[in-house]
Amino acid sequence: MNISYNWLKDYVTTSYTPEEVVDALTAIGLETGGVEEIETVKGGLKGLVVGKVLTCEAHPDSDHLHITTVDVGGEAPLSIVCGAPNVAAGQKVIVALIGSVLYSGDESFTIKKSKIRGLVSEGMICAEDEIGLGTSHDGIIVLPKDAQIGLPAKDYYNIQSEYVLEVDITPNRIDAASHFGVARDLYAYLKQNGQSAHLSAPSVDAFRIDRKDGGIPVRVENTEACPRYSGLTIRGVQVKDSPKWLQDRLKLIGLRPINNVVDATNYVMHELGQPLHAFDLNRIKGGEVIIKTLPEGTEFVTLEGVVRHLDSRDLMICNAESGMCIAGVFGGLDSGVTEQTTDVFLESAYFHPTWIRKSAKRHGLNTDASFRYERGCDPNNTVYILKRAAMLIRELAGGECCGEIQDIYPQPVENAQITVSYRRINSLIGKEIPKDTIRNILNSLEIDLLSETDEELSLSIPTYRVDVKKDVDVIEDILRIYGYNRIETGDSLKSSLSFQTATDRSYRLQELIADQLSGAGFNEILNNSFSASAYYENLQTYPASHSVKVENALSAELNVMRQTLLFGGLESVAYNRNRKNTDLKLYEFGNCYTWDESKQKEDNPLAGYSESLHLGLWITGNKISNSWIHAEENASIYELKAYVESILSRLGINRKKLVFGQYEDDVYTAGLSVHTISGRKLGVLGIVDRKIRKIFDIDVAVYVAELYWQQLQKEIKKHQVTYSEISKFPAVKRDLALLLNQAVPFSEIEKVAFDTDKKLLKDVSLFDVYEGRNLPEGKKSYAVSFILQDPEKTLTDPQIDAIMNRIRDNLIQKLEAQLR
Repeated sequence: MNISYNWLKDYVTTSYTPEEVVDALTAIGLETGGVEEIETVKGGLKGLVVGKVLTCEAHPDSDHLHITTVDVGGEAPLSIVCGAPNVAAGQKVIVALIGSVLYSGDESFTIKKSKIRGLVSEGMICAEDEIGLGTSHDGIIVLPKDAQIGLPAKDYYNIQSEYVLEVDITPNRIDAASHFGVARDLYAYLKQNGQSAHLSAPSVDAFRIDRKDGGIPVRVENTEACPRYSGLTIRGVQVKDSPKWLQDRLKLIGLRPINNVVDATNYVMHELGQPLHAFDLNRIKGGEVIIKTLPEGTEFVTLEGVVRHLDSRDLMICNAESGMCIAGVFGGLDSGVTEQTTDVFLESAYFHPTWIRKSAKRHGLNTDASFRYERGCDPNNTVYILKRAAMLIRELAGGECCGEIQDIYPQPVENAQITVSYRRINSLIGKEIPKDTIRNILNSLEIDLLSETDEELSLSIPTYRVDVKKDVDVIEDILRIYGYNRIETGDSLKSSLSFQTATDRSYRLQELIADQLSGAGFNEILNNSFSASAYYENLQTYPASHSVKVENALSAELNVMRQTLLFGGLESVAYNRNRKNTDLKLYEFGNCYTWDESKQKEDNPLAGYSESLHLGLWITGNKISNSWIHAEENASIYELKAYVESILSRLGINRKKLVFGQYEDDVYTAGLSVHTISGRKLGVLGIVDRKIRKIFDIDVAVYVAELYWQQLQKEIKKHQVTYSEISKFPAVKRDLALLLNQAVPFSEIEKVAFDTDKKLLKDVSLFDVYEGRNLPEGKKSYAVSFILQDPEKTLTDPQIDAIMNRIRDNLIQKLEAQLR
């Protein structure tokens, strides 16, 4: 928000420079990004002074030039060649000294010591158009005889630079979204820092009603959305351009002047923070203003000529026949003030912030008015603002205030009352602040003291401070005015033990796995949580009926919340492949969303919705390429499985408790499901089906894993890191060659083996697979290694044989295995 330094000083007296004001505002929480100097006259008349022409003679080699000597208050008069027809001895003039810069539009030139027709000229006597004070070039400027010689021209003409402060208003501090609001905080700072300061709001004491008749009535049908509405009729105005001072002030803060009536409302809004709206009285059909909602789908043309369809919850300012304005958001095309307007109805209202915010979002509108209304204006200030604006309109456009002010305020808003103890103030701030200082700060912030004891204060909070609701808000105000930098760091540190929430633990583990994957050559991606409903059509795994639909979606590609990370990752794969980046390893942490109508409950409208965090991995292209020492090798599902096992191992999940089962659906051509022995499903991995890849124009295999992060966290919740000594006794390796049905995966062999012996069997690994000639149809051969080890003693052959016999028998019994 732009704040004019000179405008600000209309309300608070201060000797602070613009830079000092910037520091002061930042210190009290109104962070100010910087200050920009804007010259009212380009160049600021720097290097120009008042001079007196001592002599003036005709140039011997010219019929229009004159040779002058000019006293500019220096050690000696200057010799200046001048071509103006009106130059004469004895005149007081404006002189541009050597080195000064003059501007003509976007161009500039520097005054130099030069020869003109053979004679030296040490400056320039100026005309008004040459220094930006007018357009006349008939001759040089001739000043009154009492003009002081040597006086800088900028002081003679009282040229002042304007300064614009870039103040960043936080969403809770809407009370500071005006020049007076900023002045109010600056005043409190100045008083606390011992500066002499005075705060004054514009006076409305001179306001009067000119005629008892001529007003129009107001009716509020929706007092929830419009708790207070104030209006006034002004007749006989003359709409025209605003005076220069008003146009300059509006332009300075980035507003475009329109006409004197509209400019007056904008000026008061940026002056005092309350939005206003002026209606052409002659376009208010039926002679009555009605505040109500209109039926769903009603067409309304806004000021910029766009036809909008209203929602039944859009509050409207209406006449007897139709809507005139979306309340607090945007005016209508047919009700605004134009040059033909002679009578005006002026509105100053308090609208419910939620109603305004929702209307603005529905219609994609963000105006200065909605910005203020949706954050909360002062309901007890509407009449004062109305009087201020009416007085300014009468000053600029004439007219008469007709009829009484219409003020509908059925349930007045009272000041909030808050009790705060000195002990809590000092405890939260970390320093004992004198009670007198606390009272002075509260008084400077216009927070009234209702009562006081030795222990606490009872306070009345003005209604414009919508951000002050609790005692901690008051304490924050006290601290920011007292000064954050004045709180010393003590010799001792008082602290409490910290604790980790489930979110903290999840984030730490995400960082752990992200580092691991990045170190393994993966790149992290971040996709939109919105997805295209078309991806889920005709899918059984992720049915379209389970998608969370997005209202007012930006496009068909972003009209549902994603059920899986799969499709976002495939979009990234396609994007990279289209740009010749074909060897990819990607991962993403992201939330997925589902809707299940069967879980919906009347007393809990959110019961049917679920949100869960997933980890997705995508591998495609070559695992190894462009290597002189290794042949090219394609990525594979086995590579992906190894990464998944590495992740699970890093999280501390015991591999012996995991089962990798066959998994096929309409998303994966072939895959594995990862679950624990107890049945908890931890994720899936597989080869993306060709018809899915075709949607993204991907013509190579893509291997995808999706792990369910919350399930992983539950699995490791009670996991504790333990250690054991490395066994001093040797391990023993035994191999079995097994003939199995082709449908039996290695994970089943592994499970049977560990179920047989959990104490001495340390590892089971597959080192050869054979399918082909010399084997019965439907059979395959597995060569499997078993590692046995006792941490306390050397295993004997009878022990080893007994374990291996049990494993062999169980494999034969449960998997119909045959020894080869």
